[in-house]
Amino acid sequence: MKIGVSLYSFHEYIDTLGTKGCIDKAKEFGCEGVDFVDSSWGKGLPYEEYLAQAKELGDYCKEVGVEAVCFCIGSDFLNNDFDKEVERVKKMVDVAVALGAKCMRHDATPGYPASVKTRRSFDAVLPILAKAYREVTEYAKTRGIKTCIENHGFFAQDPERVEKLINEVGDENFGALVDIGNFACADADNAYAVGVMAPYAIHAHAKDFHKRSGAEDAPGEGWFQTRACNYLRGAIIGHGNVPVQQCIHALQRAGYDGYLMIEFEGMEDPLKGIRIGADNLRRYLHQ
Repeated sequence: MKIGVSLYSFHEYIDTLGTKGCIDKAKEFGCEGVDFVDSSWGKGLPYEEYLAQAKELGDYCKEVGVEAVCFCIGSDFLNNDFDKEVERVKKMVDVAVALGAKCMRHDATPGYPASVKTRRSFDAVLPILAKAYREVTEYAKTRGIKTCIENHGFFAQDPERVEKLINEVGDENFGALVDIGNFACADADNAYAVGVMAPYAIHAHAKDFHKRSGAEDAPGEGWFQTRACNYLRGAIIGHGNVPVQQCIHALQRAGYDGYLMIEFEGMEDPLKGIRIGADNLRRYLHQ
């Protein structure tokens, strides 16, 4: 596997260093690739300017020797107009092409329960989600881009739900972005969940969390609650309670040999968190 970092991990440094400065830092920390997130650059630009900026950033990655790996965007096929949302996401595929990325992750819906207004079960909306992902990936295939869903946003986060959606779409161009840490947000055992999802992985994120039972007193600032109201706080990879090394072994056993991208959400300085996380990942991969 190769080690990379999602530019999302740099948090406020995106504003202070700029996107190119964060790409430089990724290179400095020994990361071979970066993931781009739609919310971290080009905010408010008209589409054609956004596309041009994507091309500029993709060219910069080539210049410094860092691969543009995945373009990660938000989407909502349950609460937005279905046809308009599908067309919007297809246009984002062209942005991924401009970046020089090989894959694009897009969400099913932002989260649970507040943003899923329909109050329907996952199985009830599965045909809608599968139709959307199928239409997007069929277009993406013509552009040389693989598409994927991340275990992300509570509603489409459990390994069983994500596996069911991938099989319902039934297209080899569509798979999973397996985020090692995110399964904890749905209160799933991380290693078990990665074991379920690893055969579908076309991309992967490495993330760690500090965990605390919801039966304990609220720990205060910096923590958030899972679907079952347990507590999580972002951690430097290797410092938290997620069995990162075991999860990596599950990916390897399934034959995954792509990128493992650091996604840092901790309270520490992001530059320190990313650097230490990269060092730990490098060590895990050699053990």
